[in-house]
Amino acid sequence: MPSATPSSFIPLENIIIPAGFSKPLVELSPVRKIALALFVMGLLVFIIGGTGAFTAVPLLYSFGSLGLATLGALLYLLPLFREYKPGIHHNGIMFSKVQSRGALAWMVGIGMTGFYVLLYWYAEYLQHCIRAADPLSFWLRGKAADQWFLYGTLYTLAVVIMGVRMIAKYRHSRYQIIRTLSVVVFQLMFAYLIPAWLQMMNQPEFYFTYFWPLKYDYLNPANVRYFLASPNQLMVFMIIWGMIMTFVATPVLTYFFGKRWYCSWVCGCGGLAETLGDPFRQNSDKSLKAWKIERWMIYSVLIFVTSMTGLLWVNSAMQGGVLGEFSLGYAKAYSFFVGSLFSGVVGTGFYPIMGSRVWCRFGCPMAAVLGLFQRHFSRFRITTNGGQCISCGNCSTYCEMGIDVRSYAQRGENIVRASCVGCGVCSSVCPRGVLSLENGAAKGRVKQ
Repeated sequence: MPSATPSSFIPLENIIIPAGFSKPLVELSPVRKIALALFVMGLLVFIIGGTGAFTAVPLLYSFGSLGLATLGALLYLLPLFREYKPGIHHNGIMFSKVQSRGALAWMVGIGMTGFYVLLYWYAEYLQHCIRAADPLSFWLRGKAADQWFLYGTLYTLAVVIMGVRMIAKYRHSRYQIIRTLSVVVFQLMFAYLIPAWLQMMNQPEFYFTYFWPLKYDYLNPANVRYFLASPNQLMVFMIIWGMIMTFVATPVLTYFFGKRWYCSWVCGCGGLAETLGDPFRQNSDKSLKAWKIERWMIYSVLIFVTSMTGLLWVNSAMQGGVLGEFSLGYAKAYSFFVGSLFSGVVGTGFYPIMGSRVWCRFGCPMAAVLGLFQRHFSRFRITTNGGQCISCGNCSTYCEMGIDVRSYAQRGENIVRASCVGCGVCSSVCPRGVLSLENGAAKGRVKQ
């Protein structure tokens, strides 16, 4: 073979290896450089607009901020389909300052947490930023944007954009492609566009992909009676839909498909975790201590919301004569500590530090209910072929729910943990095909 000449080598300092992909690049392509510049410009325009600089030109502000950032992000990600071959590409993640709890990760986490704090409790400081969503809000809802429409817009854009990244990264897996498309469509249609169109038609805002106990208001006695008593048949359908999905569809679908039918295919919280949170999934704590804390916390929240709902119904039936204002105060406490502080601020803001499923793992009452069904009353399991396992640890590393998947694979045991959301990433990153997501006979799926 001919010997290599010095000119055939690329200086190490000139090589850029993007986190999450293994193919070295000398530099970003011109298209991706332009895309990155557009994305940064969009963010800067959005931030500058927070001072009120673009109040007089809302359409220009919207296109110059949200529009530029979205265009830049998509142009940056789309070349990945051409530049990287399908397959497992996780090289460099543990050396990334963003993806491995480095200084940049803390900065991103603090920034996300700060935004949620402003959104929930100090929205007056975001009033000028909210104007960026006005053109879209007038088009979809017929009225000016508020903080929650801006949040929903940013949330949906994050799921769509990072969904493209998810498909590019895991396109060697048909399951991941279909699952990602599912969460993107459900978020875009059922959690964003349909609620907006309902408001345009002067109908109550309603999210068809959220049910009790995650959406605890849907079983609030005051809401139930108000909807059922309405001459508006759509409102009657809404509340009946929520009840059917809670008490009929949830146990039936979980029996056949495990909790993945909801947590990894439908839920908006899960959709954000699977897309925006994917770069941070390896940061979930896999220790036994974390598992114990997880079980205590998530079932405590379930008990909290169940007792709260029961108290509200008792108080309503007794016309407040027994519990007085206590049940309402109990509901307000849940709304603040769990509905806002935990699920919003901590659940999303801590992605870069604690992994992508903080809320789903430690607090979501819907996940707790689905997990109980999955563990004791379901056909779903992840089967393992221990003889093929090489103990590489990829499955455990990239399990966002903190499950030590490798330990099950080494013993050849089925994985039926209540916390497993069936995302299938453990199977997708396994180089030996050891893990398979399957539905089979419920009997005998757990070794006694």
